[in-house]
Amino acid sequence: MKKLRFVFLYLPILLATTSASLADDSYRIQPGDSIEFSAASAPDLKTRATVDIDGQISFPLVGELKAQGMTVSELQAKVRSEVSSQVLQRRSSDGRQLSVMLAADEISVVIAEYRPIYVNGDVSQPGQQSFRPGITVRQAIALAGGVDVMRFRAQNPLLEEADFRADYDAQWTLFATQQAKILRLKAELAGKANFDSKALQATPISASSVKNIVDLEEAQLSARNSLNKKQSDYLQSAIATENDRISALSQQEDKEKLGVQADTEELERVKELFGRQTLPITRVIEARRTILLSSTRYLQTVAQRGVSERDRADLAAQLQKLPDERRQGLLTELHDTQLELSQTRARLQALGDKLIYTGLVRSQLVRGNGGEPSILIHRKTDAGVSSLKASQDEELRPGDVVDVALHFPQSSAPAPQTDERRSE
Repeated sequence: MKKLRFVFLYLPILLATTSASLADDSYRIQPGDSIEFSAASAPDLKTRATVDIDGQISFPLVGELKAQGMTVSELQAKVRSEVSSQVLQRRSSDGRQLSVMLAADEISVVIAEYRPIYVNGDVSQPGQQSFRPGITVRQAIALAGGVDVMRFRAQNPLLEEADFRADYDAQWTLFATQQAKILRLKAELAGKANFDSKALQATPISASSVKNIVDLEEAQLSARNSLNKKQSDYLQSAIATENDRISALSQQEDKEKLGVQADTEELERVKELFGRQTLPITRVIEARRTILLSSTRYLQTVAQRGVSERDRADLAAQLQKLPDERRQGLLTELHDTQLELSQTRARLQALGDKLIYTGLVRSQLVRGNGGEPSILIHRKTDAGVSSLKASQDEELRPGDVVDVALHFPQSSAPAPQTDERRSE
């Protein structure tokens, strides 16, 4: 009865060992593989250990062994040779000490778990997977959630496409607005009253939107040209006013100068008559007061003419600087707008690519019309790491790294262009 019980106890282990050895007869153990050691007559010795990075593994009664590069059969034979005929002391249920001898054929060594495989690239959930004997690339991709170009997104691609489309249309409107502004600034620099808006017709926005943009920029151009003309006319009018004032002051200065000369001659005549004692002293005082007043008026007129000449010079300088300052402001504004246009163009390109990718997901391109993905398997061998192209039905080996790549069509979104390229 005891012998029969021993046979039933040992049979499952023997079958598992035989099955594992058949499956793993050609497989070479590598670091990362998990190996299970068991003995039929000593269940408490059952141990699972992982081959370390140096290729070593540790088992009870054996210690450390070099397992890397060995088949399971070779490792099992090595372990059996180390522990066979060893006597173990066991305590029975009634407390008695028993000696148990291990036989070589009851020692079992099997691979409990292989090194993991890794799936990378255009899959929904890239990363590590447990290896299962016979697993194919197709099965590994299925475990990774299937091929997916939008794995970095957690949101619904249908909603994202709507958001991207709204941003894309808004950026095109901004692009057309900036283009119209550049055309308006160039027309303003050239002194033109209008600009050619044909280049804006190539933008994928509605004709009414284009018309509104053009109308707004033309109104801006008209208003700015009008303001510039008013500033120029004002300065010219102010200069003309100062010229008239200077002319009037010059005439008044001449008259005041003649009056001063006449009053001076009168003072000399009065002084001579006073010296002859034919006129009283009051007459001399009155002549001196008169010449003082006429001299004061003359000096005031000269000062007023000087102020007017200085004001006229300032107005002339402003009129002269007006076109240069306007041109400098227009060039600065043109440079800033062109920089903004470049940034908008880059955003449009990025949004166009995103629309292509979300469109692929939405239409299930990768499942229907997308074709087979490219598969590249990186496998470590004794000669090093080799890379090989494979199909989805290729069987994988422990430690394989699978790269999955989808090939996308070129973007069909209209590429933003500058007004110079459109005009060509």
